[in-house]
Amino acid sequence: MAPADAAEMLQLATLTKPGPFFSRTHQLGAFIGVRENGRLAAMCGERLRLPGYTELSAVCTHPDFLGRGYAAGLMSLVTQAILARGDVAFLHVYDHNTRAIALYERLGWTRRRAVEVMFLEPA
Repeated sequence: MAPADAAEMLQLATLTKPGPFFSRTHQLGAFIGVRENGRLAAMCGERLRLPGYTELSAVCTHPDFLGRGYAAGLMSLVTQAILARGDVAFLHVYDHNTRAIALYERLGWTRRRAVEVMFLEPA
């Protein structure tokens, strides 16, 4: 996806709430998406990178386009790119996001550990 897609990416992430995604998150790594009739239907990309590790991020599908395999396909492409670089792919998911967890488990991902996260915003 390109910088021109940033507003639409933020809009999709705000609607679907896959995790922290802000106005410049798309600048942290490569993101890809699926468009249907000109609308951004789904997206996935990379966010956090540590030596040897890359996080899959913003795996989300607009509610109008659920059940079409977009998230699985995008995750596969992003994961393949990460592995091709020799990195280990990882992701985070909210424990209440049971639909996403079910998808990740179907794709062969396994739970490693639960973590507690606190988001702070400036006053």
